[in-house]
Amino acid sequence: MRIGIVCPYSWDVPGGVQFHIRDLAEYFVRLGHEVSVLAPADDDTPLPPYVVSAGRAVPVPYNGSVARLNFGFLSAARVRRWLHEGAFDVIHIHEPTSPSLGLLTCWAAQGPIVATFHTSNPRSRAMIAAYAILQAALEKISARIAVSEYARRTLVEHLGGDAVVIPNGVDVDFFARAEPKPEWQGDTIGFIGRIDEPRKGLPVLMRALPAILAARPQTRLLVAGRGDEEEAVEKLPADLRSRVEFLGMISDEDKARLLRSVDLYVAPNTGGESFGIILVEAMSAGAPVLASDLDAFAQVLDHGAAGELFPNEDADALASAAVRLLADPERRAKLRDRGSSHVRRFDWSTVGADILSVYETVTAGAAAVAADDRTTGLWSRFGLARD
Repeated sequence: MRIGIVCPYSWDVPGGVQFHIRDLAEYFVRLGHEVSVLAPADDDTPLPPYVVSAGRAVPVPYNGSVARLNFGFLSAARVRRWLHEGAFDVIHIHEPTSPSLGLLTCWAAQGPIVATFHTSNPRSRAMIAAYAILQAALEKISARIAVSEYARRTLVEHLGGDAVVIPNGVDVDFFARAEPKPEWQGDTIGFIGRIDEPRKGLPVLMRALPAILAARPQTRLLVAGRGDEEEAVEKLPADLRSRVEFLGMISDEDKARLLRSVDLYVAPNTGGESFGIILVEAMSAGAPVLASDLDAFAQVLDHGAAGELFPNEDADALASAAVRLLADPERRAKLRDRGSSHVRRFDWSTVGADILSVYETVTAGAAAVAADDRTTGLWSRFGLARD
């Protein structure tokens, strides 16, 4: 099958959607399918062989964050060229409502289109206001996928219609077989995310840290991600700042090793999450998880069975739960075992097969419609009507 996938966000700025698209593309390549991904990218960005650059993206406020998107006449021309050269059996657009390549592709493409909705934003006035503009494009979509029930709810409430829920995928074994790194082991808490994006919740964790260190002075916080490190610790007492180690941007391999090494992974995100891929990665690596009680996070963590939850933005509750878990190796072992079992439903062997099934359904439907049109055309040529 010839599969065209559209990534809305810049390939050179890592994020959950880009990782999902990368892993999905590589899963299909391993199965023998022909895959091409169209994505924004800077000129000097190293790209995998299956990625086609649509040109440089620009930062745009989107869904409580700043996304790097690509839109305009030049982008539209590149989309049309990519579609023409690809001659795809199916086109898979991610975030078709974002002002980026997905919407341009919806307008330009013909044939079966599958769309995945990642965004969970039940109060999106912008999406409601843009409905009239989006409607013509959305009507061309053959099948809709939502990565969670909360992303599906956003779609239903703002745009109408429905979607099948297929979660984000993870290569579970990649994380499970990673080797722990000795210097990251021993009374360590892990955090991975953009340091300077408030909704990722690092400020909440920093507010909780003094209470954690008062109870367990030997604890270290390991932070991986881009952002202003000095600003991140400026409200932390000076004598505690040495207990925070900033690792900067790390490779996928080191991310897996970090998650395999820490005693506890904390996800203090405050909102705007429709799934929680980092939780799945942490469970895959065997890290006990403590996360804010966002609806999407609760769903991923089996409502507290596969990871513990604390009230969103409550630094005192976070600190109390972290201290209790760090002091209770038996509870952490139970969370580790439950998480390792629960996470198998998110493995690409399951998620990829479900997405491929959607592709096969829409392409079969398109083929049936085309065959029916050809038959109708033949009857018309002979001046006959069909019963």
